[in-house]
Amino acid sequence: MLEVNGLDVAYGESHVVHGVSFSVEKNTALAIMGRNGMGKTTVMKALIGMLPARRGSIRLDGRDLSKLPSYERAHAGIGFVPQGRMIFSGLTVEENIMTGLEHSRHREIPSHVYDFFPVLKEMRKRRGGNLSGGQQQMLAIARALVTEPKVLVLDEPTEGIQPSIIKELAVTLREMKQKLGFAIVVSEQVLSFAMELADRFIVLDRGRVVHEESREALDEQAVKRFLTI
Repeated sequence: MLEVNGLDVAYGESHVVHGVSFSVEKNTALAIMGRNGMGKTTVMKALIGMLPARRGSIRLDGRDLSKLPSYERAHAGIGFVPQGRMIFSGLTVEENIMTGLEHSRHREIPSHVYDFFPVLKEMRKRRGGNLSGGQQQMLAIARALVTEPKVLVLDEPTEGIQPSIIKELAVTLREMKQKLGFAIVVSEQVLSFAMELADRFIVLDRGRVVHEESREALDEQAVKRFLTI
């Protein structure tokens, strides 16, 4: 589904991501883990086109997206949920989700969106800025979901969310990818969330992949060592 090869990304002269490669298949989830400042968000922004890649390729269904602007990558099938959620606080829940429908074949919000997030249906007339952090994250995911992505990219989705909501969010995402048939790439520091959701894991350290394992073979202690300062 999504294949990234030899990705190099820089901020000006500061080389941040070095030769990162990974792939993710339909109905599976990949967790990109690492401490703050190790390059996770930079990789996420490069996938959606918010940052240009200095080298490497980003292919979705065999099509190279690495030179395309963000909106064309979204049209090609990459759904993006940014760090900090970036919802429209002055719009209602319903209006926020509708912003994702501009290029969709749907004219109304598909019922399965509210099936996955029933709390959003209850609050659909409430302004986004009045929701809790967890509800805002659900709203950001719902907005991306209506674009019918082939790959859903989530940057630090557990940031600012109550621990009681984190597992619920992981279970919902896992159910969504199985029922709707898309892949997930998520950057994350909370190992329990990643363990609940992901099928494969890579760990970044100083912008390089230093550890890679499947869920079945995952050495949790080894990953934890990379996540602690």
